[in-house]
Formats: sequence, C-alpha cells, structure tokens
Amino acid sequence: MHELDDTDLGILRLLAADARRPYSEIAERVGVSPPTVSDRVDRLEELGVIERFTLDIDRSKLSDGVSVLVDVDLRPGSVGDVKRRLAEVDEVEHVFATADAGVVAKATVRPDEVGAMLADAVDADQVRDYDVRLLADAERSPQVDAAEFAPNCDECGDTVTADGESVRIDGRLHHFCSSACRSDFAERYEPLEDPA
Repeated sequence: MHELDDTDLGILRLLAADARRPYSEIAERVGVSPPTVSDRVDRLEELGVIERFTLDIDRSKLSDGVSVLVDVDLRPGSVGDVKRRLAEVDEVEHVFATADAGVVAKATVRPDEVGAMLADAVDADQVRDYDVRLLADAERSPQVDAAEFAPNCDECGDTVTADGESVRIDGRLHHFCSSACRSDFAERYEPLEDPA
C-alpha cells in the first residue's frame, strides 16, 4: 500500500498554491530532483490524489453576469442527474451535491436569468424550489494537511488501510482492503480478459 510521505505532502502544498509552478522550483523547495518531482506527481495522479490541474477563471470579467449561488431543492432521486446537467451549463463553474438531497451551483449569470438557465438545464418536475444568492466575495484556499492516503477498495468500497494491497491490471492501479477482495476482483476480471 502506498503511503504519502513529507515529500509528497510538500509537492501537493506547492501545487495547490500554484499549479503552474515549475518542477525545478518544487524540487529545490522539497529537496529532491526535478525528475523525482515529475515521478511523484505522476504517481499522485495515478493514485487519484491529484485529479486534474485546473485554471481558476474569474468569469465575471468575461461576461456581463454576476457570481451567484443557486441552491436547488430537489425531488428524491434527482441529485445525480441534476448535478451532471448543471455541470454542463457554460455559466456554471462549480456544482456540489448536498447531504440533504440538494444541489448547490456557483454560476456567473445575470440574476434575472437564473430561472431560464435552470429551465434549460433541468426538468421542472425534478425541482421543488430554488434560491439564488448574490456572492459578495469568494476566496479559494486549498489546504494540504498531513492526512493518510486512504483510497476505497475497488471490490467492496471500504477504506483501504496500510494492510491493504495495490495491484496493477492492464496498466491501471487498483486498491484493495484485503487479499480476499483482491482475489474476488481478479476472479471477476479474468473472465473478461479471455477472448470469446
């Protein structure tokens, strides 16, 4: 099982502060070589710790809209579909599913056009109600704490501890909480590999 060490955490902190930071600068700050930083970043991506490198755009400077939070109260069973559909809307920057079966979206749009945006993106019968709040300010501050790396088991979904196992299958790294889960996964996977 892979563990994140101080070098990994240092790399993550530096990338969280500035994802465009050159590997040579990161290497100097964490005390390793640039190729080592590159290898570590590749491994962190493969482990799913780093999902993507993104560009943070101030959309209010690109359109005549303002930043709003749209809190959508949904009918049961609609969260996944509504979240996916809102994520595809050009004006929407972030979409969050809430524990109380709602969806919150941050968008840059004219406040009087939010209803039309929702109507275009979502089936009306999925929405109970929605609330729009004007954002006065926002701050992004990604933090990297010294937390343990804890992926979910690819077989049962439980958290993989230090006793877990990682196996590469067809170039993809899979994590398992136990050898039993690894065996079960392998048994299901091997028939898929056999030619018909």
